[in-house]
Amino acid sequence: MTERATLPLYIKLSHISIVLLSVFFVLYIGKAILVPLLYAMVYAILLNPLVNYVCNKGVNRVLSIILVLAVAFTLVGVMIYWLSMQIGSFMDTLPVFKEKFAMVFRQGLGWMSETFNVKTAELKEGVEQMKDNGLGNIGRVIGAIGGVFVVVFLLPVYIFMILFYKPLLLDFISQLFAKEKYETVAEVLSQTKVLIQSYLVGLLVEAFVVAVMNVAVLLALGVQYAVLLGIVGALLNIIPYIGGLIAMGLALLVTLTTMEPIYVVYVFLAYSLVQFIDNNVIVPRIVASKVKINALVSIVVVLLGGALWGIAGMFLAIPLTAITKVILDRVEALKPFGFLLGDSMPPIGKNVFQFRKPREKAK
Repeated sequence: MTERATLPLYIKLSHISIVLLSVFFVLYIGKAILVPLLYAMVYAILLNPLVNYVCNKGVNRVLSIILVLAVAFTLVGVMIYWLSMQIGSFMDTLPVFKEKFAMVFRQGLGWMSETFNVKTAELKEGVEQMKDNGLGNIGRVIGAIGGVFVVVFLLPVYIFMILFYKPLLLDFISQLFAKEKYETVAEVLSQTKVLIQSYLVGLLVEAFVVAVMNVAVLLALGVQYAVLLGIVGALLNIIPYIGGLIAMGLALLVTLTTMEPIYVVYVFLAYSLVQFIDNNVIVPRIVASKVKINALVSIVVVLLGGALWGIAGMFLAIPLTAITKVILDRVEALKPFGFLLGDSMPPIGKNVFQFRKPREKAK
């Protein structure tokens, strides 16, 4: 009996590249369908323990799902209503902000003209071009807002269906694998459930702590709309790496147009301190401890998710990568890729390969 031929490495890499390109192509063209569906799956996993708890109290499963969804979306609706009221109050004073920002902007143009020896007219021309380009993107912005409303209306329906048909979905998965694989499949499903639940709960705790710190430092400095900026900043901070920078930019912009320039420095230092505490204390102990993905891979997948699906992709990138790692770790041939995604750092100084200088050929 002959042994199975082993494919050369370059053929294996070619197959992997084709599969990855096909997956990314499907993810890109299927954004409108996949994004709300994946959000619904993530939130259904998060809410499933609550549904089971209500069911254990003797309530019908359908009614249990409806009650849990009603409570969850009511809480979200209250938060959105409060934020909309705060934003509405902020918009009432927007003309004043615009006037102050225009004054600061003119002063900035003058400083740049003198410092870098650039004519003010050229700077203004560049600004006007950016404005024109921005106006050209209004259609895209409106389309994106429309997409958000579609997701919001589809989410409750998708979540209800996933929670209701959970036994059917699990039975379907069991039929895909042989019985000897059931233990491995059950382990993957269990770890995925725990990972998603722990990660989302960790994000909520992180957002709450960051919101408290943001509001505290902004109130201490006397920044206008401190509560609104602090909470919005905490929500933006949920987007890994990029959200914190956007939150800081908003706070600095409001500070620049409403207070003395020195306060911009104070806000920058305060937000930098909050980000330092978040990245070095909160995230490693509350969030990152649940998701064993190294920082390099995290940054790459967040940027890749943003390129594919925008903000939704940035949020979903980390949990989806973590689930992928759980699966890769259970498939013998794919374990090296799971190891690459993980945060298990080999000991410093460990030499797997013995590198030597190539010998010179004898003349």
